Amino acid sequence: MKHQRPFASRVIGCATIVIGLTCLFPGGMPDAVAQDAKAKAVIDKAFPHSNKCKRCHERVFEEWETSQLSKSIHSAAFRVSLNAFLQSPGGKDSAVCFRCHAPQVREFPDHVQLFIDQTQSGDPSVDGVACSQCHLMKQVDRTKHPPEPKYEIGTKILYGPYKDAIQNLAHQSMASDLFTKSDLCLNCHQSVPSAANLGKTNHLLGNWEKSQAVKSGKACQQCHMPGQDGESANGEKPRKVANHTFPGRIGKLRQEGVKLDVHTHVEGEKTTVTVKVQSLVPHNLPVTHPAWATVVLNLDVKGKNLKTVFTDNRVYGRTYADAKGQNTVFDFEAVKVVNDTVLKPEETRVETFTFPTPKDTKTFDVEVTLSYGAITGPASFLERVEAESSRGAQDPAFQPTEIVKRTENVPVGK
Repeated sequence: MKHQRPFASRVIGCATIVIGLTCLFPGGMPDAVAQDAKAKAVIDKAFPHSNKCKRCHERVFEEWETSQLSKSIHSAAFRVSLNAFLQSPGGKDSAVCFRCHAPQVREFPDHVQLFIDQTQSGDPSVDGVACSQCHLMKQVDRTKHPPEPKYEIGTKILYGPYKDAIQNLAHQSMASDLFTKSDLCLNCHQSVPSAANLGKTNHLLGNWEKSQAVKSGKACQQCHMPGQDGESANGEKPRKVANHTFPGRIGKLRQEGVKLDVHTHVEGEKTTVTVKVQSLVPHNLPVTHPAWATVVLNLDVKGKNLKTVFTDNRVYGRTYADAKGQNTVFDFEAVKVVNDTVLKPEETRVETFTFPTPKDTKTFDVEVTLSYGAITGPASFLERVEAESSRGAQDPAFQPTEIVKRTENVPVGK
C-alpha cells in the first residue's frame, strides 16, 4: 500500500513545512510528523534543495529537470522496486538503494525512513540526484567498493570544473579536477552494493577502463555532459559550459552510440539477413541494473501490401536466478547470472536471420531497429508499476526507445 503524506510531501522549504504543520495541528504536531519535519530541515540545510539553485542557475536547472537523474526517486518503477527490496531478505539495509538514488542519505543514516516515506508518497519533496548531491562532492574514494563520495557540508563551498567561476553572495565556488574525471560518476554507476555477491558476473560498466575511448583520454563527461555555449548562471556572459541533460538513453547521443550494417541475401525460397551491430560506447550496453534494462534488436520483414511476413529479435541483457532457481528482474534477489548477452565495451556482434523469401511480390522491405527495451518482468510487478504511475500504461518505462533504425527495399530476384 502506498504510504501517503498529503501535506509534508507537497510543500517546499523547511520553514513552510514547520509553519504549515503547526497550523494543521494547532494542538501540537504528532511526534512522527514533527520528527520528519525536523529531519528534513537538517538535510535541506546540509544539501540545499535544487529549487534554491534554480533562482540563479535557471537554464542548468531546466536541463537537469528533463534528465533521468531528476527522476531518481520519483519514478513508479523505482518506488515499486524499493518496496520489493525492503520486503526481501536483503532489505534490512534500507539505505542501499538511496546511496545512489538520493546520495545525501550517506550523511544521514539515521534518517533513512524519511527517504523511504518521501519516495512512497509518490511526490517526494526531497531531492534524489540533484545539484547539491554532485556539487558538494569533494572527492571519491575508489579504494572502496562501491567507490565512496566525500561531501563538503556545513560550509558554503560548491565544487565544479570552472577555474574562472564568478564569485557571488550565495556560495563560494571552487574548481575541482574531480569534475573532469570519470571518478565523479563511479560512486553510483560502477556497481550495485545489493548485488555484490554476484561479483564480476554482474559488472555494470564492463571492462570500460581498457576501452579505446578511455585510452584516448575520454571521461564520462565528454559524452554525457558535452560542452556547449551558454550560461551557467543567469545573465552570465555566454561561454563553454557542461550540458546537464546528461544525454544517454534520452537525447541525440544514443543515436551515435551504435552502428548497424544490414546485408540481405536472397537465394531462391530462402532469404538471409545479416546484421552487424557495432557498439561505439566504452561501457556495457545496456548497463544492466536492474535486469529489465535491455537493448533489443528487432527484424521486421514486410511483403505484399506491406504485410509483416516475418519478425524476430535478439535481446541484449542479463537474466538472473534467485535462490529457488526462478528468474528474477531484481539483482538483489539474484544468486547467479544465468545468461549474459550484454554488448561489451566497443564490441561488434553479428546476427543472422533466415526466413522464407516473401511470395507474390517483386520486392519486400527489411526493417532493422535497435531500441532500449520497455520494462519487463512478472505480470504482478508490471501491474504494480502501472498502478503506481500517474500515467498508467503510458508511463515511459513501458515504451521502447529507438536507438537506430535501418530499412531497405529488396528485389525478390536479388
